[in-house]
Amino acid sequence: MAASRFAVTPGLPARAGLGLKPQHFQEVLATRPDLGFFEVHAENYMVAGGPFHHYLGRIREHYALSLHGVGLSIGSDSGLDPEHIARLAALIERYQPQSFSEHLAWSSHGGSFFNDLLPVPYNESTLNRVCAHVDQVQSQLQRRILIENPSTYVEFDASTLSEAEFLSALVQRSGCGLLLDVNNAYLSCVNHHRDPYQLINALPLAQVDEIHLAGFAVDTDAAGAPLLIDSHGTAVHEQVWQLYAHALEHIGPVATLIERDNNIPTFPVLLREARQAQTLLDRCALEAQGCAK
Repeated sequence: MAASRFAVTPGLPARAGLGLKPQHFQEVLATRPDLGFFEVHAENYMVAGGPFHHYLGRIREHYALSLHGVGLSIGSDSGLDPEHIARLAALIERYQPQSFSEHLAWSSHGGSFFNDLLPVPYNESTLNRVCAHVDQVQSQLQRRILIENPSTYVEFDASTLSEAEFLSALVQRSGCGLLLDVNNAYLSCVNHHRDPYQLINALPLAQVDEIHLAGFAVDTDAAGAPLLIDSHGTAVHEQVWQLYAHALEHIGPVATLIERDNNIPTFPVLLREARQAQTLLDRCALEAQGCAK
């Protein structure tokens, strides 16, 4: 991996965490659940004040924090928005999160913003551009960032690299880390008729600093074949739990987030999923200790 030129930030604890939702602010403060961290979308907090900041500041006093970006458009063929990076830098300065991550995707072009995370072709031209964008962000933030593997529904004829080859080259050349979204890996492989276990094994697992787990929706494509949609609106599926356990066998315990952005259930429901992830993390830690003896 490229040598780090950035300030060393303590990583997230190798425990389970939850995405922090406004409807759960008061319950989190009242009950102080046993969780490793909370994660928020950075763009929801790019204002000077208001109730979101009031509650996040109080929760940050008790929990590690991860910031997850959805609007940098790091895969765009245009330049990055300097004002967006400046607002992001101010937010990081304010909350000192243990982790900041973004998507390997693009969402803006020619001054227009699209409310989606769109895929990129995996080739040298895209790799050069994304590496330059990652370097720009890391230089301005003065910290290593994590890039998330995408969920995809189409592939490009222009691709000359596999997803694993692209991500491996990206972390090696830019010095960034990898946010492994196990749900994305599973559904992308199902959609493209590939083996998700082979994808996990081929990724640069030594650079994984955080894992995401989420639910998907099931649809069909024009040919009548199953099409999995990254909905973040259901519980984590059993196939994803199994793939997650496989990933932990190769990575070891690492901070794991339960994502839920649609059809938000009550907080205890989310907490049960986080505890399911924590059980697997604890088992992985025990097995690692046994191997070390």
